[in-house]
Amino acid sequence: MNITINGDTMTLPDHATVAAMIGLLGLDRSKVAVERNLEIVPRSTFDAVILADGDRIEVVHFIGGGEADMGAEDPLVISGRSFTSRLLVGTGKYKDFEETRDAIAASGAEIVTVAVRRVNLATPGAPMLVDYLDPKVYTFLPNTAGCYTAEDAIRTLRLAREAGGWNLVKLEVLGNVKTLYPNMPETLRAAEVLVKDGFEVMVYCADDPIAAKRLEEIGCCAIMPLAAPIGSGLGVQNPVNIRLIIEEAKVPVLVDAGVGTASDAAVAMELGCDAVLMNTAIAGAKHPILMARAMKAAIEAGRLAYRAGRMPRKLYADPSSPLAGLI
Repeated sequence: MNITINGDTMTLPDHATVAAMIGLLGLDRSKVAVERNLEIVPRSTFDAVILADGDRIEVVHFIGGGEADMGAEDPLVISGRSFTSRLLVGTGKYKDFEETRDAIAASGAEIVTVAVRRVNLATPGAPMLVDYLDPKVYTFLPNTAGCYTAEDAIRTLRLAREAGGWNLVKLEVLGNVKTLYPNMPETLRAAEVLVKDGFEVMVYCADDPIAAKRLEEIGCCAIMPLAAPIGSGLGVQNPVNIRLIIEEAKVPVLVDAGVGTASDAAVAMELGCDAVLMNTAIAGAKHPILMARAMKAAIEAGRLAYRAGRMPRKLYADPSSPLAGLI
């Protein structure tokens, strides 16, 4: 019989099971998720589900798409889970998996975003991200990078849950190829479905206080407004709206996208953001591992400055030393 796997036609013996197909492909069943005719095949049923002529199969996997003491006294809490680091990092754009691993270790991040992509059937034994980043050490945050409709985002995250068993996910639905700006109507629609489906949704959104509040009302566990266009490195372009979103939110607010250097991260944290998510700022630096260390320090410094409360701004000089007793 002939079936289509990840867009390519493959001939299998009649009555072959999903497990047999995975074996013939040379894949590790514990590292992939399978969709058959737009329906997810639970891993527990791989040995029982028999394929039929004409089936369309998708096989996917994950790709690389703080100071402990301070974190212990001031943890980041998302959907009831505590983290010591307030820096979340992406796993894409590095030159290789070794650099990905080393940069993330230097950043101190505990949450890493991962994209869901088709398995390359031409190289079934090729290294995978999970060979370098242990899901038992890091919290994988599957995202919907590259999705432009609510349906695509929902389908992607359902596959991600099957592949790794994680309910905590990052939703992003893009509206424009050039700007990668979020499509808010589609984002809202996808968020409603995913929350009802039991997902804990962290959501990338516009820096719009009204839309952000609506996402929180739907049930999203974290709001993630962009600082600037994805990958631009322009820093926080609209601090007023970010501050308004923070003031109204009862869930964590994370700046997502647009951070370019350590000072940008510190600015976001000083505004009162609970955390910052970045990828290109580290992976696109001349020395990613050094930049990862810089970002870790900036996040911690910005958070401490926010907690400390900055001095009032004044129009004129104010001497630090007392004038009484001046000679």
